[in-house]
Amino acid sequence: MGNHHLVLGELVDFLTGDIIADTHDERYRQKVARFLVQTKGYVKKQIESSRPLIIAAGKNRGLIKVDFSIRLNDKIAMIIKYGPGSLVTRYRPTLAMARLVEPYQVPIAVVTNGKDVHVLDGVKGNLISKGFMSLPSAEQLIKIGRKASFNKISDRRVEMEARIVYCYEIDGTCPCDDTVCKL
Repeated sequence: MGNHHLVLGELVDFLTGDIIADTHDERYRQKVARFLVQTKGYVKKQIESSRPLIIAAGKNRGLIKVDFSIRLNDKIAMIIKYGPGSLVTRYRPTLAMARLVEPYQVPIAVVTNGKDVHVLDGVKGNLISKGFMSLPSAEQLIKIGRKASFNKISDRRVEMEARIVYCYEIDGTCPCDDTVCKL
């Protein structure tokens, strides 16, 4: 199957130095990665890009990628999910990912379309702030992490959150979309 996105050539991944496909979406992801390091004070090794997340929803299985996971003091304290278009429609699946990426509740969930950013409270689901400058800095995220409880997610909640992610991110995806994999 062909690539889902228009490939414009190749580029060097800012975080890893790997050569990757240059697409419009990847350019936005690279913008976010550079912003986190150059403006918000994160160290590259604190940021994991394209973290694989296996989703199990009943008999259905799929694999998606969490665009960025920020790990501080051995805990993921923030995830960032990129997607073109409306940010509000991405709140619920991103919050669900913040409950699936680790066995505990990730305190901050961020959605971005590369042009704007919405920062969500991972526990309550409330919108905390908007705009790139409102992304927590490394120093701010350390403080948030100190106050966070990192509560374990119950098996029942994991099941429900996985169904949400599956519906939003996997079910009905275009067969040529190589960013999602049905297992």
